[in-house]
Parts: sequence; structure tokens; C-alpha cells
Amino acid sequence: MYVPKQFEEPSVETMHELIRAQPLSTLVTLSSDGLNANHIPLHLSESPGPFGTLRGHVARANPVLADFTGTTETLAIFHGPNAYISPSWYATKKQTGKVVPTWNYSVVHAYGCVRVVDDTLWLRAQLEMLTRHNEASFPEPWAVADAPAEFTDSLLAAIVGVEMVITRLTGKWKVSQNQPPQNQASLIAGLQASGLQSMAALVETGAKQAH
Repeated sequence: MYVPKQFEEPSVETMHELIRAQPLSTLVTLSSDGLNANHIPLHLSESPGPFGTLRGHVARANPVLADFTGTTETLAIFHGPNAYISPSWYATKKQTGKVVPTWNYSVVHAYGCVRVVDDTLWLRAQLEMLTRHNEASFPEPWAVADAPAEFTDSLLAAIVGVEMVITRLTGKWKVSQNQPPQNQASLIAGLQASGLQSMAALVETGAKQAH
């Protein structure tokens, strides 16, 4: 991934926050047929340091299991907020006209070797952690134990666990840090008026860090 210095996100904590908020990964592997991509929710654990571990599960019938050799590097991509940026939102448009469209986004790339965990107890614990994380905001959170035991047991038999200790972590926050303050301010207003509050907040944070 091309990461100009101004768009680099060096904070592991910030990258971890994005992974927790957007746990659906694009998991890119190298298979015998070439590059392969699967979309798998992954739960982040902060240990071991400095980058942590990603855990999830896949269907036992998924051919991607053959790609997880334990020694071949895998890439997990996590996407944060993104938005098309209209030139009309820039204050300098009226002054010079020298503005063009772009796309703002935040993304994290996590690298490591994936191992397969074919262990029912490990898998149940992973599912419970993943469920608790994603159900936490609901007024009446659902738990794995709420379903009949024989039902969950049959589903557990059809999946296997996967685990990746993160060896490299790269973050890119392209949120208009390269724009002058007047354009950042007008862009924030334009994003807010368009209902793109998440990107507006990222631009505001990036502006504070850039100046």
C-alpha cells in the first residue's frame, strides 16, 4: 500500500480502534490458483504485543483453509469510513478554481501467518468473545448460550477456527491533511451537511494533527 508520510497513521491504538469498530476483514491469501480474498469477521486481542492477534472462523468446506499453511504471510484489510470529496466543498474553489475531486478513507492492513485451530473448546470461546463484542451495544444482547445446545453443537462441527498473530500493522488515514485550513473547515461543513459525520470527524482530527 502506498502511504505518503502525511497520510501515515503511526498509532497502534488508533489502528486497533478501527479494527474493533469494523471487524469484517478482507482476508487476502496466496492460493495455488493465485490471489484469493475472503470476507471474514476477526476479533482482535491486544496480546501478544506490540500488534496483537486476530481470531475468527471459516466454514470447514471453505477452500481457503488450504491457503493457511502457518508459514505463508496473509493480509487482513480493515476499512474505516470513506467518502467522495467534491471540489465544491473547498473554500478555495471560488478563489482559484484549482481544485479536483478525490476520495477520503481510512484503512488498516494487518499481516501475519494464519494457523488453523480445529478445537471445539477454543472455537466456542472465540465465538462467545466475537458475539459479546458485537452484541454489546444492544439493549438485550444475544449470547451463544441462548440457542439450543444441540443446534450450536451442529454448527460448531461445520466450522474451524483461524488465528493470526500480527507481525506488521500499517494504517493509512487519507483525510485531507494536505489541504489548507480554510479548505479543511469548508470540507468539514460540507461533509456534515451531507450526513457524512464519521468522515467529517476524521477530517477534523486530521486537521488538528497536521497543524
